[in-house]
Amino acid sequence: MNDTINSSVITTASRGSRVLSASSLASDDVYDPRGEKLGSIKELMLNIESGKICYAVLSFGGFLSLGEKLFAVPWSALTVDTKNKRLVMDTDEERLKNAPGFDTAHWPNMADATWEKSIQGYYGTTN
Repeated sequence: MNDTINSSVITTASRGSRVLSASSLASDDVYDPRGEKLGSIKELMLNIESGKICYAVLSFGGFLSLGEKLFAVPWSALTVDTKNKRLVMDTDEERLKNAPGFDTAHWPNMADATWEKSIQGYYGTTN
């Protein structure tokens, strides 16, 4: 498991935007603002029409993927901490424990607008 985002893939494009490769985020850890580890990224879910990342699938708990819980976290709920080269989510472990989640055998229908609204509402984000 990576402890940091591979800084060699952070590039400044001609328009001045920051770009990360999706593979640089795979398995990277997510921390709260206090520096406590919340989990790690398992998947990035893309909107195939817009090409934008909609959700990061965050793994929390368990050991060697046993007993882990997965969460679809809106991409807008995450920020990149360039100083520490990691992702940060403004929540705590207790709130994450109570978040709507799923397991590897029972993924939600992420195209369902009702599900999307409930997730956006839980994390206080908009699409």
